[in-house]
Amino acid sequence: MSSGRVSRHARIRMIAAVATVCALSATPLAPQAVAADTSSHSETYRPQFHFTPDKNWMNDPNGLVYFKGEYHLFYQYNPGGNSWGDMSWGHAVSKDLVHWKELPLALSHDDNEMVFSGSAVVDRDNTTGFGTKKNPAMVAIYTSAYKNGGKQAQSLAYSTDRGRTWTKYQGNPVIDIGSKDFRDPKVQWYAPTKSWLMTVSMSAEHKVRFYSSKNLKDWKLQSEFGPAGATGGVWECPDLFPLAVDGDKKKIKWVLVVNINPGGIAGGSAAQYFVGDFDGKKFTADDKGTYTPPTGMVMQDFEGSDFGTWTTTGTAFGQAPAAGAMAGQGTVDGFDGKGLANSFHSGDATTGTLTSPSFTVDSKYLNFKVGGGRHPHVDGTVMEQGDPPAGTVLADFEGGTYGDWTTTGDAFGTAPATGTLNNQQEVSGFLGDGLVNSYLDGDTTTGTLTSPEFTIDKNYVNFLVGGGNHPAGSDNPTAIELLVDGKAVRSATGSDGEALNWASWDVKDLAGKKAQIKIVDDNRGGWGHLNVDHIMLSDTQAQPVSQETSVNLIVDGKVVQSATGSNSETLDWASFDMRSYAGKQAQIQIVDMNTAGWGHLLADRFTAADTAAKSVVQRADWADYGKDYYAAVSWEGAPNGKRYMIGWMNNWDYGGAVPTTPWRGAQSIPREMTLRTVDGRVRLTSRPVDSVTSLRHKRPATAAGVTVKNTSKTLIGPAAQGKALDIEATFSLKDAARFGLKVRTGAGGEETVIGYDTTTQELYVDRTHSGAVDFNSTFPGVQTAPLKAKNGKVKLRILVDWSSVEVFGGSGEAVITDQIFPDPASQGVQIFAENGSVKLDQAVVRHLDSYRD
Repeated sequence: MSSGRVSRHARIRMIAAVATVCALSATPLAPQAVAADTSSHSETYRPQFHFTPDKNWMNDPNGLVYFKGEYHLFYQYNPGGNSWGDMSWGHAVSKDLVHWKELPLALSHDDNEMVFSGSAVVDRDNTTGFGTKKNPAMVAIYTSAYKNGGKQAQSLAYSTDRGRTWTKYQGNPVIDIGSKDFRDPKVQWYAPTKSWLMTVSMSAEHKVRFYSSKNLKDWKLQSEFGPAGATGGVWECPDLFPLAVDGDKKKIKWVLVVNINPGGIAGGSAAQYFVGDFDGKKFTADDKGTYTPPTGMVMQDFEGSDFGTWTTTGTAFGQAPAAGAMAGQGTVDGFDGKGLANSFHSGDATTGTLTSPSFTVDSKYLNFKVGGGRHPHVDGTVMEQGDPPAGTVLADFEGGTYGDWTTTGDAFGTAPATGTLNNQQEVSGFLGDGLVNSYLDGDTTTGTLTSPEFTIDKNYVNFLVGGGNHPAGSDNPTAIELLVDGKAVRSATGSDGEALNWASWDVKDLAGKKAQIKIVDDNRGGWGHLNVDHIMLSDTQAQPVSQETSVNLIVDGKVVQSATGSNSETLDWASFDMRSYAGKQAQIQIVDMNTAGWGHLLADRFTAADTAAKSVVQRADWADYGKDYYAAVSWEGAPNGKRYMIGWMNNWDYGGAVPTTPWRGAQSIPREMTLRTVDGRVRLTSRPVDSVTSLRHKRPATAAGVTVKNTSKTLIGPAAQGKALDIEATFSLKDAARFGLKVRTGAGGEETVIGYDTTTQELYVDRTHSGAVDFNSTFPGVQTAPLKAKNGKVKLRILVDWSSVEVFGGSGEAVITDQIFPDPASQGVQIFAENGSVKLDQAVVRHLDSYRD
């Protein structure tokens, strides 16, 4: 991938996992009834006051417009299942942005195109001729994603019955530049020129284009913006709107929202924004000045003729620093001086490590530059694949046949594969000469492969697995399953990579049971295949092998902090917080254990400093600092000039794997957006829409004047417990290093920590122990947002739903949105303080009802 060569399989993957991010599908435009509602809306993780469809997959919000007393929410929707596919525009309406009614499908996929993301306007002057001035048409402007060739272009559909039925414009598409990465039009009426304005993404180029039109049909290019800010992923779902600064209608600034995936502030998907000026043709972002990193003691800058006292293993890093790009590599930039560490020696297939000598930690931060592949360190992995544990091999697929295993369908063929199949990226990590590989004739084939019955007589079932990440239980899985009495009791899937790695099931509780192994490929989309090898019973759990490309900090022999690249050959600043390791011995280790696409790492200028360096991503502006706020766009035509925004409450890192059924995907709470001057800089701020208060119970639980020191204590008592809460809290800083609230606390240590770090001046959410977190390695973790205390106080507004938290800090300049999947019994709320004490001035906890009540 880094050399610029992209295989057919990689393109398929990118189309499925990237180009579809802001996508929906085209429709046979007659109204289609929503399937009978079989949901009680009381499923374990069903949001109560966030919109979800009754069933099936939902992602980006689309077509947000206010018309005749209704807020319209269209959204990317799969009418046929609970995973991404057959994208279409679903539809819901609300009178207050809180109580939603799901309507029949609006725009549906068809044989020719999918209807990807877009917007909707009310054509009040009938510029299109689709309606009349007395009955203006609602016009949807969407991206046609053509199935033949993958081209993306902008098209129209219209409705003259308040969005209930739709007709596609016969002259579609209205803008076609022949691109496969041209999508997500946001259209508005621009009064100064009496014309329509379109903001649309050139996603792969990290650009936004602006077009104008008098009739929504004939468009003229006005200008482009970008690249700028964060560019570690594709730019999608742009939005442009004016807001008064600090409520002063004489001081108007324009906000350009550009959603990015991956490369967001918390990893994966996120909503970036720029503040600037718009003159009707061109957007100009405010100048934020140049960045000067903190000074400090340089520990390694790779400017010498060799690595000095640093030691290497393997061949990936060569014998000396690189002077830039290696043979076959794209342009490398962003490093300082003449040299850097570059593990692309002989391409991505090589592996190795580069390790510093031991040193005493005597600085607050370790700053460095990093680039290359995005393959994070995973705890519990080992550096080298040794021999498999001792045990009984159930299948090693070495004999040239499947033996007494039985097949259905055509994905697995009549015999094991001997490695990589036609048009597939390189398959690695299997043992011997044979393996199961369901990429036979590509991802479009499906089938099953089932073992004969065996008795579970050891503690673990170990196996090697790779391929697609489509878990068992989803509509179209690629999974290996353990069957007992014909039912799946354990399952595993790939991680969207061709390298096989060890996985294990603990089966101690199934001792003596008769069982079978079933390998399932029921997926025809991107990464719709599975690789499996060496299935065995053992009393020893197999350890997965590292596939990371990372910079690791090692203390007491353990990796305590880690950073990875962003699938880019441009290096950027990263920082490790060293304060908790003061006085200890540490080492820096640069690791490349990945042999697939972007299987290399770049690093430079390790510097001990008293201040953390900030990356381009950290210096960018974000509408939300959480993991789960993407494709954020705003409503057109809201009453009283209000600007309301909503985002898909999910992340493409794990969006298809979140453990919900029969629906998958939720929308954030709608937010009122304002521009405020914070610390001398104009910032986009948000707060939950006021009508959330209509869901509150009348009697809140309150607490005031509570001081807590070095402990956690239950807040208020049973009255404050719950799964759906609206919490307002104000703290007065004392000497605690960290303090805040823990929500959804319960048995087994379940908790979602919402805290404030006084030393870093950051708001944070820690969902490491929030409940179910093991469905994807990128899900657990801590998200942070910069937030300065005001007059010695920190104010928080926290919305807790059955599977999410949304935290609004200060005046709404620091917002963190995270999904959580706790046990329904985990309903506690606690106050805590660490390394000192804090005073809770006041907390008000209100229970919230379902919007469906």
